[in-house]
Amino acid sequence: MKILVFLLLVIPELCFSQGYPTKPVRWIVPTGPGSAVDVNARRVTPKLAELLGQPVVVENRPGANSMIGAREAARSAPDGYTVFQAVVNNAINDALSPDPCCVLNDKLIAVTRLYTTPLVMVTHPGVSAATMKDYVALAKEKPNTLTYASGGAGSITQMVGELLKLTAKIQVREIPYKAIGAELPDLSGGHVSTAFLSPVVIADHVRSGKLHGIAVAGRERLAILPNVPTMAEAGYPIEGLGWNGIFVPAGTPAPIIARLQQDISRVLADKDIQEDAQRLGTLAGGEAPEQFAAFVRGEVRKWGQVIKDAGIKVE
Repeated sequence: MKILVFLLLVIPELCFSQGYPTKPVRWIVPTGPGSAVDVNARRVTPKLAELLGQPVVVENRPGANSMIGAREAARSAPDGYTVFQAVVNNAINDALSPDPCCVLNDKLIAVTRLYTTPLVMVTHPGVSAATMKDYVALAKEKPNTLTYASGGAGSITQMVGELLKLTAKIQVREIPYKAIGAELPDLSGGHVSTAFLSPVVIADHVRSGKLHGIAVAGRERLAILPNVPTMAEAGYPIEGLGWNGIFVPAGTPAPIIARLQQDISRVLADKDIQEDAQRLGTLAGGEAPEQFAAFVRGEVRKWGQVIKDAGIKVE
């Protein structure tokens, strides 16, 4: 009887999966057109469409700290024809204010990571701190005089800023902005002293001296900013990663998940994709579903602890 039940469950799934895909795949992006996440999607999807033999249609569903796109994906049919490009904010939200509809690794199932981008801590040149050691000393000498820009409650920039404060035991005032990157004019003008931004956004500013690169919140230095040390090298082993990866609705057949992961991994291994990623200060992913799922669980735990320790609340 157990064998019969197994066959009744598995054979239809395999038969369904063997013909996949037979129509276009919808790729939901939780940010607007032209955003870094959107650009990542449009870099990958044409090559993925070639491997799948079907169009992959990017659909932007921005809003609610990336949750509108997550909700749309979670209520879609679990047939492999809807994929969701989750971002780090989705994992942070699962720790800060989880929506039961679309919790990662529950209602949405991991396929693979696309890109990981370590944020770079930068300061206005008017800040008299050339190194992380100098910055921490200045913050301790003059508590709450230095400021850091964030994308608001639940943003990765807020998480990194608060983690630095907790780790270095310093007091730096948060200045929230409506979106990550919106603070750049104020940072350049000296109205806010510190920010944690994507390397491609600030690389030219650092090279020209308009901003000072303090440290990379990643494990290795970046080719795009080789002279900027890592946080660990600077004495504070902090990681703050902007990442995005693919999830599908719970119940999607395992063979389809495997097919998507295989083909996306092949795309990310492409020489042009790899070189483009390095040029932008980004690392291409492609790991197995269980590895990506474990990474996301670690992110939820990590930022959940920061949320608790820093007393961060939903706005």
